[in-house]
Amino acid sequence: MSTETSINISSYLPVAWEYLETVEEEIIKETSGKIFYFDNNNQLEQVEGRILKLIEEKGEGLFILLEKGNKVRMDRIITLFGKIGAAYEEYDAYANACMDCSGD
Repeated sequence: MSTETSINISSYLPVAWEYLETVEEEIIKETSGKIFYFDNNNQLEQVEGRILKLIEEKGEGLFILLEKGNKVRMDRIITLFGKIGAAYEEYDAYANACMDCSGD
């Protein structure tokens, strides 16, 4: 999986305050770990590191900035250091979809 900067080209969806609070807590604790997210092609990606800060980019949304310079859009995070992120329900829906079912 790539650790490239990820910017999803779909419209940014505001995230619940709980997710913002979790990120702020992890910044204060200087936690380092894995973050799973959807990239700009809606593919599962991961990055590892410590979050430095939240940044808002006009017209693009709210991002976390990691120590290695990676940016991940808040609404595309599946899990953050093992905690559920804003895109977890979307990811869970993929897991629960019947992959062998046909429309016949």
